[in-house]
Amino acid sequence: MKAEVDRKKQRHKRHMRARRRLIGTDERPRLAVFCSLKHISAQIINDWEAHTLVAAATVEDEVAGECEGATGNIAAASVVGRIIAERALAEGIEQVCFDCGGRKYHGRVKALAEAAREAGLQF
Repeated sequence: MKAEVDRKKQRHKRHMRARRRLIGTDERPRLAVFCSLKHISAQIINDWEAHTLVAAATVEDEVAGECEGATGNIAAASVVGRIIAERALAEGIEQVCFDCGGRKYHGRVKALAEAAREAGLQF
């Protein structure tokens, strides 16, 4: 018999494997992306101090207002990417390391990353 695939466990293993290399510092904090079925969120985190510097998510009224219709699609991800970059640049953060959370660099994750790059964030 085949073993049943636990996708959540597999994604968590990929995320932990990547997190061994990705560490957010003062000079270069970590841009962490989280995707649920209905929403997408991003945080810029300094891991040395365990402190979130900047955050943006589609659950915020300001961000959800800019999304046309649904908040869990590629268009909403690009809005979150643009807003997180604007907030980061306002705080003086220009460079980050990108943490996709064990997901493929594809779809919503890719749209968020590209929108953040276009808005001026470097990674």
